[in-house]
Amino acid sequence: MHRRDLLRALPLFACTPSLATQSRAADRFDDVLAGFDHDEHADLRAVSVHRGRRRVALRTYNGARADELHDVRSAGKSITSLLAGAAFDRGMLRDPADPVQRYLPAARGSAFADVPLRDLLDMRSGVDAFDEDPASPGSEDLMDAAPDPVAFAWSVPRATAPGLHYRYNSLAAYVVGLVVQQACGQDLETFAREVLFAPLGITRWHWARDAAGNVKGQGNLSLAVDDMLRIGRLLLDGGKHGHTRVIGRDWIDRTLQPAVDIADADPYASHYGLYWYHTTHAARGGPVRVTFASGNGGNKIYVVPALDLVVAITSRAYGRGYGQRRSQAILQALLAVA
Repeated sequence: MHRRDLLRALPLFACTPSLATQSRAADRFDDVLAGFDHDEHADLRAVSVHRGRRRVALRTYNGARADELHDVRSAGKSITSLLAGAAFDRGMLRDPADPVQRYLPAARGSAFADVPLRDLLDMRSGVDAFDEDPASPGSEDLMDAAPDPVAFAWSVPRATAPGLHYRYNSLAAYVVGLVVQQACGQDLETFAREVLFAPLGITRWHWARDAAGNVKGQGNLSLAVDDMLRIGRLLLDGGKHGHTRVIGRDWIDRTLQPAVDIADADPYASHYGLYWYHTTHAARGGPVRVTFASGNGGNKIYVVPALDLVVAITSRAYGRGYGQRRSQAILQALLAVA
């Protein structure tokens, strides 16, 4: 069986463990998290673990507070995707095949004009933007330095036709944020508060804005670690929070399904889609599928449907490769005892 077939064959959901089993697992989780108390790098902030609709472990590090707001960097892209889903649910966005210019007439004549929304959300826009290459004309650093980020976006040339190649870039998510903002007729942060944060009980956050005053749909959203868990739990519960429908089930199902093969481009994931990553990891009962949001420095929301498990990690290892490796090691250690 090919890797892609194995990933798709893995079960999405399993029965919730008994309370006794959860209690034993919680003790094991606590032991795992305590093992990172003396990590050689003093920039790990917090790890919170949620299973069976309750938090089963929480640990803070290096003087962090559990309720502190933390910049999760590009994990914010995954929240922007959920907001796009909310806009589709409400008919504000009509079809993932719609081109950008349908919602942003100012994009006409640019490389983004005829890019389908689904290709933007899968990082296959074809626009010449690649954050791993500082020389890329659409790199995040150049966008951040631009006095007019919107005009900058429309100036970036095309590299290939849309839908052909995965190229990770923040510019795509920034444009999606602009699309959602235009489609819903209000500020993106206001929309987020009304359709996502308030229904989930999230009352504190900070979302950075660019030089033009637009919310950064590409990231720089600050959340408390337990509120990150609420986002992950939303995926496990099919888009519902309690009895309240927050995001449509179809969008959540798409989010949990691998879309684009990125195994050759990313050492931590095999697939990507709708600004969420997918991979498989070993667990006590065998391999499990993991869907996750990921931000610079090792900031993560890991969702493991087969184990009814969400793990949120905050870290300040910005720009340092060990941050991503450490977060993966934390997840793998938790899965080994789950």
